[in-house]
Amino acid sequence: MSRNLVNQICAERPGAVAADPTTELDSWKVGGKMFACFGDRIDGVCLKTDSVETAAMLIDAGAATKAPYFHKSWVLVPFDSAKDELRHRIGVSYDIIYRALPKKMRDQIGAA
Repeated sequence: MSRNLVNQICAERPGAVAADPTTELDSWKVGGKMFACFGDRIDGVCLKTDSVETAAMLIDAGAATKAPYFHKSWVLVPFDSAKDELRHRIGVSYDIIYRALPKKMRDQIGAA
């Protein structure tokens, strides 16, 4: 897997926008809220899970590691994960953030 594949998967999501922070990190947002983040110094993508317990389960199962500098509900999914797993995890992270947006914003994104 590569950063290019992660960018491709993220770009497929409705309303997803690549952010251009002033740091060494690349991030993807929907409605101004981040759902994926990666950079030069980590070999994977940081993604949101629905809970600290889910994050711990993924870490215990070896599917992810702790996402550095993020809340405990975020995990780091390695770039060398199976493509389907990476696509699934990015989708889950996006959906969690998207569903937390105000309805009006979700409606605008859905119409795009």
